[in-house]
Amino acid sequence: MINMEAQKSFRFSFQFYHLLLILLLQSILSNSVLAIPHKIPRLTPHRETLTRRDPNKILSASAISDDFITLFYTQTIDHFNYGPQSYATFQQRYVINFKYWGGSNSPIFAYLGAEEQIDFDLQSIGFLSANARHFSALQVYIEHRYYGESIPFGTMEQAMNDISTRGYFNSAQAIADYAEVLIHIKDKFSAQNSPIIVFGGSYGGMLATWFRLKYPHIALGALASSAPILYFDNITPQNGYYSIVTKDFKEASKSCYETIRRSWAEIDKIASMQYGLSYLGNKFKICGPLHSPQELKGYLESIYTAAAQYNAPPEYPVSMICSAIDGEPTGTDILGRIFAGVNSYKKSYPCYHINDYSYQSESSLGWTWQTCSEMVMPLGRGINDTMFPPSPFNLDQFIKDCKSTYGVPPRPHWVTTYYGGHDIKLILRRFGSNIIFSNGLRDPYSSGGVLEDISQSILAVSTVNGSHCLDVLLPDQSDPSWLVEQRNKEIEIIDVWIAKYYADLLV
Repeated sequence: MINMEAQKSFRFSFQFYHLLLILLLQSILSNSVLAIPHKIPRLTPHRETLTRRDPNKILSASAISDDFITLFYTQTIDHFNYGPQSYATFQQRYVINFKYWGGSNSPIFAYLGAEEQIDFDLQSIGFLSANARHFSALQVYIEHRYYGESIPFGTMEQAMNDISTRGYFNSAQAIADYAEVLIHIKDKFSAQNSPIIVFGGSYGGMLATWFRLKYPHIALGALASSAPILYFDNITPQNGYYSIVTKDFKEASKSCYETIRRSWAEIDKIASMQYGLSYLGNKFKICGPLHSPQELKGYLESIYTAAAQYNAPPEYPVSMICSAIDGEPTGTDILGRIFAGVNSYKKSYPCYHINDYSYQSESSLGWTWQTCSEMVMPLGRGINDTMFPPSPFNLDQFIKDCKSTYGVPPRPHWVTTYYGGHDIKLILRRFGSNIIFSNGLRDPYSSGGVLEDISQSILAVSTVNGSHCLDVLLPDQSDPSWLVEQRNKEIEIIDVWIAKYYADLLV
């Protein structure tokens, strides 16, 4: 089964690989910020930013319009304390587009940045630009603190390794930043009576929701796309995310689902054989040595979850992977079929980096801290409840690992304490208003989303075939009718909010 050439290659390189592994482990242990205690998939609207790509190439692929003007606001580092260090400031980036703005009293559309630099949003978040003309709206995009050009105290690495300043990196401080910037914009452009609608996707959708609840005097309403605000404090079952990934693949092809489900044991079986890891590395065209079967399984898991999370038209990557897996000739072994699926998804590179989905970047550094402090989302799965190997979320171990990494334990109950989440229908029906929760039900994170109307103005707009944040991305002529209808419904709702606001101005 394993050819002699692979065996010979393995013998010559074993000592080198062994030494490399030791050095790698020493590096990780010496810089504990790199150690990720438990994998919580990123919440970005952009599939392209999940993997190791050249960000300059990503950004140049679609030129950012000259209508966007970059500005900076001198932001307070700590909005909730009056100690001397709290008065420190940093420069927070925001971008404005005046192209369709009707001037004073016309609406302001504000996109709340999330766990990455704002540049990606300028080229791909199309809901604001596509509808600014209809509403005569000013477009504003605000970068989240500690990302892009809005990092206090130097670089991301410096900020993450400074225990005295890292604590300012949280969602409450971020939405307070947005409040200050939006009040500043109203003052700067004489727009005191302009209604503000905030928008966000994924984690940014959470921020938009929480902003409307915490700052109703600033934001008239919020569109929260793919915001899993109920994936905290065990409100949503641990396996909700992976159950939908499994459902997506099973609906695409039951034989594909079965092949994936059986592949994990096959990987372990081959890895246990002499030179098995070398064989697996060659089989999957891995760049560099494969150190354990867990590396390969984690890599494949990331491919499947990303495909399901961003299972968007016209490609529909889940169907693309399954077509490749099922399309191999009769007699092809399980791992041959799995590799065919990988190859179709990854677009046939000479070799594949095993850490494509876990490499160190500004976003991964920031998101690791956020999930190890307040964004504790208990994603896991049990035995035989998904197509994946069991990987239950162990809160006690997660707390221990985060404390080992950062010196402080996470606060797993803080999100629901500060923003709510339990009994959401009862609570928000009483005091909440003007929030659209949009979801695509093929998105694994929809398992933690609001999928039913809560009141006459807190509304759920879902699509059976939709994926992560699809409604707020750039519209395209090839968009299916159900996606066009979803966006139109959201526009109609916002129209009603703004009409009522202007009517109230005359009272």
